[in-house]
Amino acid sequence: MILDHYGLIEQPFGVTPDPRFLHLGPKHREAVASLLYGTESNRGFLALIAQPGMGKTSLLFKYLEYLRDRTRTAYVFHTDCDSRDFLRYLLTDLGVDTNGKDIAAMHEALNQILLEEMRAGRRFILVIDEAQNLRENVLESVRLLSNFETPWMKLMQIVLVGQPQLAERLARPSMAQLRQRISSVIRLEPFTPEETNAYINHRLWVAGYRGPDLFTPGARLTIAQCTGGIPRRINTLCFNAMSIAYAMDAEKIDVQIVQEAASDLEIESLVPREDSSMRISARGSGQSHAQSREYARGYVPFGSMIPSKRTARPWRIAAQTVSVAAALFLTIVSGLSWNSGVRTPPFDLVPTAEAPALHAKDMLVSGLRAFDGTHASPTHATLTPSSLAEKQARGLVATVVVEKQDTLRHLSLEYLNRFDDKTIDEIRALNPAITDLDRIETGQRLRLPIHLRRTGLSGTQSAAQVAPFSSREVNR
Repeated sequence: MILDHYGLIEQPFGVTPDPRFLHLGPKHREAVASLLYGTESNRGFLALIAQPGMGKTSLLFKYLEYLRDRTRTAYVFHTDCDSRDFLRYLLTDLGVDTNGKDIAAMHEALNQILLEEMRAGRRFILVIDEAQNLRENVLESVRLLSNFETPWMKLMQIVLVGQPQLAERLARPSMAQLRQRISSVIRLEPFTPEETNAYINHRLWVAGYRGPDLFTPGARLTIAQCTGGIPRRINTLCFNAMSIAYAMDAEKIDVQIVQEAASDLEIESLVPREDSSMRISARGSGQSHAQSREYARGYVPFGSMIPSKRTARPWRIAAQTVSVAAALFLTIVSGLSWNSGVRTPPFDLVPTAEAPALHAKDMLVSGLRAFDGTHASPTHATLTPSSLAEKQARGLVATVVVEKQDTLRHLSLEYLNRFDDKTIDEIRALNPAITDLDRIETGQRLRLPIHLRRTGLSGTQSAAQVAPFSSREVNR
């Protein structure tokens, strides 16, 4: 009934890591690029660390999808175990029967698999999810797995994935040997308000929503504040806000509805009053060490950014009203326009850091398209070989390798977020050797005018123009 009410094909804010809904913001793209770069460089150990709910597992699936045809992978997520059980889980994931095998026999079986993959010309990647739960003796066993090597190469690439507690564990003096072998520590930071807005738009689009804006600008800003930019919490809050709006038969989801949804999700409101007063008193006289750590890690309860309806005081309501009014005023002053039909994201302020994040590693691997440039710059006229080299050096031109079923339109929408006459003329000038742009071939290197890239959805773009870009982002 809710889906029919909003004109949706499916629930946009589900709880499973559906790859169709994966939204790769600039930070997530940079994380995938760093993982691929470390893998191709055969660096041995990599670590990916992020708060709960940041989409680590979905990102890992995307990373493994890029490497699917060139590697053999093992994925272990049972980490509350001893060394014997860990090795058993690893071999079971590889399809090896471990019944009756002791540790020595299991190590021999693993060594045989690694040698077979090396002879076949494939890499072997072990991904350990929820690695913050590994005991120190198990982490030491994982370190010893990296000793499977030949004189010229490592036979196993190991990726440790976990929450901030993993960083705390690796920082201990007893973990010095393992820490020194980790060549890259990759962090996933929460979404900014702009990225939160793009994330909401993306999931609504994939779920089939094509109507006018469902969330008001103020509601989107409140969602970003209440969730701290953590995707899983954004999903939960948006789902509950949609449910409340449906029950109220509201056409739009505004600030008040989001605040009510956040209050309903606030677990602290269920704590007995005496415990709450003790906690408030403790904060007034200085938080405990444990509380300070929880807040530092980003575990902020829902509604902590807004007053609870159950415990609100008049002065807090007044402060909240002023805050929301100020946010709406700034939104209006900044000139963010909202048109009918497909909408321009309200926080699309063209962040200058996006381009460097998208092109963080030059010439990575064929699975992730490499870029030549990073910075936007004014358009160019007729190109000579020397001027082209200069523009590539300055980051005005990006080069992609055409893959099977690619078209100029899809590539332009994917990398430039636009496809119009100006874009075609620029591409034609950059690629004089390609006589027919309608028939680009697999393996061709196509230069794109990266300075024309649009960071948001133009209000004049139609839904048909954006659909290939959205689906490509999920199912590349």
